[in-house]
Amino acid sequence: METTTAVDKRTGREVGTQEPTRTMPRYRPLVDIEEHADELRVIAEVPGAKAEDIDINYEQGILTLHARVRPRQPENVNYLIREYGIGDYYRAFEVSETIDPSRISADYTDGVLVLHLPKAEKAKARKVEVKAR
Repeated sequence: METTTAVDKRTGREVGTQEPTRTMPRYRPLVDIEEHADELRVIAEVPGAKAEDIDINYEQGILTLHARVRPRQPENVNYLIREYGIGDYYRAFEVSETIDPSRISADYTDGVLVLHLPKAEKAKARKVEVKAR
């Protein structure tokens, strides 16, 4: 079974070379990438982030996702176990399909981010009619 995708992770070098300025850890969100006839859809888990703290950038074929998670500062809490890590999410992909950047959109519900990357008209599959003579 062949598994190919129009969104590829770069191997051998990092896509995002930015150095984080916050001392919090940086997590790599889990994603599913789906290809539909008219769009690519990226579904990413970014629990703890707020919609206003999520940055999506698409430039020169590189899609970056950065979700900032604010530290929790609960008052009067005595932790018996503390395993939940707080940190930002970051992921970058090289998109090999031709995308229409002006129509990219995103939805965020219950910790799940869904990015819609509409294909440009020239990248969409086209059925060619065969005429009998």
